[in-house]
Amino acid sequence: MSERSDEVAARLADVRRRIASACVAAGRDPGEVTLVAVTKFFPASDVRILADLGVTDVGENRHQEAEAKAAECADLGLTWHFIGGLQSNKAAAVATYADVVESVDRAKLVTGLQRGAHERSHTVDVLLQVSLDPPDAGAARSGADPADLDALAGAVQAADRLRLRGLMAVAPLGEDPATAFDRLAVVRRRFLHDHPGADLLSAGMSGDLDDAIRVGATHVRVGSAVLGSRPPVK
Repeated sequence: MSERSDEVAARLADVRRRIASACVAAGRDPGEVTLVAVTKFFPASDVRILADLGVTDVGENRHQEAEAKAAECADLGLTWHFIGGLQSNKAAAVATYADVVESVDRAKLVTGLQRGAHERSHTVDVLLQVSLDPPDAGAARSGADPADLDALAGAVQAADRLRLRGLMAVAPLGEDPATAFDRLAVVRRRFLHDHPGADLLSAGMSGDLDDAIRVGATHVRVGSAVLGSRPPVK
């Protein structure tokens, strides 16, 4: 193995141990949690290293980079997650290569995603991004208001090439992630009551995956803990 492969393998092993430990602490089976390796700004060669190490799911949050990387690594059979803020004029293009779009936070995105999914003749799994910002918070991270989730879910379910699979959330900046994820657990219980089949929950990143697993995350999005500090943007 190359020096880079050795580094990634060691980091990945640490993250997998951390996931397993968090699952044990939460009384969960580690097999219930999927690692989505976030490869933003890292080269396709790192994606290949991850695939060789058994990673099956890769996350990207910039359309142009994601599109090129997915094409370059198309032979690997990976599941590609689009996890970044999505512009409505890019939605159709994203749906032509993404298997999962985790950042659907408004109904306006549905038409474009549906069009792109038809173009590729595949079904796109959709997670609704819910805001965890406290009610008195100013503009912060993206996400739909919890009160709007049912209407947004209905829009996704009305699109024959989109499949509603669950929720995604990001802990707000400047707040204890454990507190934010406790709010997420309440939102998710309510959502599952009306949408029992949409049971995926993408929450938790390098710094807070343990708290996310505690409240039921099925997917954790991890970049720096697996791949190291991001290289400078070119």
